[in-house]
Amino acid sequence: MTDVPRIQLNDGNSIPQLGFGVFKVDPAETERIVSEALEVGYRHIDTARIYGNEEGVGRAIAASGIPRDELYITTKLWNDDQGKAHDAFDASLERLGLDHVDLYLVHWPAPERGTYVQAWKSLEEIRSSGRTRSIGVSNFLVPHLEKLLAETDVVPAVDQIELHPAHQQPETTALARANGIAIEAWGPLGQGKYPLFELPEVTAPAAAHGKSPAQVVIRWHLQNGTIVFPKSSSRERMAENFDVFDFELSDSEVAALSALEREGRVGGHPDEVN
Repeated sequence: MTDVPRIQLNDGNSIPQLGFGVFKVDPAETERIVSEALEVGYRHIDTARIYGNEEGVGRAIAASGIPRDELYITTKLWNDDQGKAHDAFDASLERLGLDHVDLYLVHWPAPERGTYVQAWKSLEEIRSSGRTRSIGVSNFLVPHLEKLLAETDVVPAVDQIELHPAHQQPETTALARANGIAIEAWGPLGQGKYPLFELPEVTAPAAAHGKSPAQVVIRWHLQNGTIVFPKSSSRERMAENFDVFDFELSDSEVAALSALEREGRVGGHPDEVN
């Protein structure tokens, strides 16, 4: 079994640096897909209430026979549940068939609602109850993080943001890291929305190391200290994405990938997803 590196979080817990995401995974296919990911070797699964597939994740976990303490499970609080986070969390646990998760996130700041600080205080209470080990945020930009840091007591353990070579969010990542907040990348391969795998900055190291373009980009994330969870419904691709610990990019290869930054957001803007 590949020993996935772990990132130490600011609350004393640690998280596997490479995981498996189930965004846009068909609920009817989720149990099979997550079961295959667990068979490949993934132990960190990232889901969310809004994905509609927590039940499938839970069934895969139950069927796997893997001890609960060997798994790392994340789910998220949806925007319209921010005012009733305790109830939403209980419902997520029930769908997952678990008595606790490892990480619970506020999915978006949804600033027009004006409730993310209230939601965060509820997450502090949920963490105190022991039903989640860590709490964090997702899609929070600098103004959202600054408000949270100013008005609440617990610093988020992570901020899960859109992050890939064309959109690296340097201001957000700098503020997060200055406050001990680990960065998680969603859409780490750009979601196929630009020709990332055709760029020479990706294809050259892929050829040099005998790896695929996707493996090169995942490796870039890992060497930057980012927590990353590519998704795939193909077992072959899952295994390929997991096979990234037997090579290392050079400093110049990492720098060339980092130089692809162009504010190329491919997902929703956090000020507009409400």
